[in-house]
Amino acid sequence: MSKPTTMTVRVSGALSDFVAAKVGENGAYENVSEYIRDLIRRDKERAETAAFERLKAELAHAFAAPEATYAPLTAADVTARNRS
Repeated sequence: MSKPTTMTVRVSGALSDFVAAKVGENGAYENVSEYIRDLIRRDKERAETAAFERLKAELAHAFAAPEATYAPLTAADVTARNRS
């Protein structure tokens, strides 16, 4: 696990007002850091879900291909293909 990093982000105007509404007594978060961490976690989750969905689509396409389109490959074939 990497060590915590402090980051500084500047927001102003409408963005600042929006964040302020999410934090404090009337907001869902106790502080800005908690809100930002939640946003990052959600974005990470979204990116991972999108990558998984792309992989599922590729696999579904591959499994739907006719058997005749498959060609036997050795480990050396795959290695050579990936190097080019």
